[in-house]
Amino acid sequence: MTEAAELPPAPEQARDVFGDRFADAVRYAELLAEAGVRRGLIGPREVPRLWERHLLNCAVLSEVVPEGVTVCDVGSGAGLPGIPLALVREDLKITLLEPLLRRTNFLTEVVELLGLDHVTVVRGRAEEVMGKLPPVHVVTARAVAPLDRLATWGIPLLRPYGEMLALKGDTAEEELKAAATALSKLGAVETSILHVGEGVVDPMSTVVRVEVGESPGGVRFAAKRAKAARTGRARRRR
Repeated sequence: MTEAAELPPAPEQARDVFGDRFADAVRYAELLAEAGVRRGLIGPREVPRLWERHLLNCAVLSEVVPEGVTVCDVGSGAGLPGIPLALVREDLKITLLEPLLRRTNFLTEVVELLGLDHVTVVRGRAEEVMGKLPPVHVVTARAVAPLDRLATWGIPLLRPYGEMLALKGDTAEEELKAAATALSKLGAVETSILHVGEGVVDPMSTVVRVEVGESPGGVRFAAKRAKAARTGRARRRR
């Protein structure tokens, strides 16, 4: 078994980004470097670059998330980007959505340990929870799937005129072009590529923004969403 490298000290930028929650960010980094590696949630080679490549890279997503909205972090994994976002934005109501039990156990432990009262952990796949979870203003995701596939999972969870924010790398522009037809069918009305984190991360984080109209998921999901809502109401009446 490969031993994890030592976690480096937090860079000065982290103090500015996380503010009053800096100590919690340090504890989260320690958990990722220890339990996260031990449980196979992150690779041991990621430990030396946890701050720049993971925590700060995700925290700067807050620059483009509106104030006071609901967020669903799809395929949250070890909590990226959901937990760094929660640490810097206590005005948000965040759901960490993750299908694997060992990951949701870790997420629940982190949320409780850090006192993130505005964060909820839900075990499940995006396609399973549609109609069971209230639609959200913003869906976030990082390293989950190619954009066209990610959109089929994330966009149907949005409320009308919501947006999906996907952290991507160098392939962002190519993925966006390749997914254009799929996004249109899913009700997307506008797309853009944003760069966030100037002065914090180098290179800056790349975000693909997909904004939807009044029918998130398009015609394909309208009937499914309505059926799920009816089923949910029927269960609550029992």
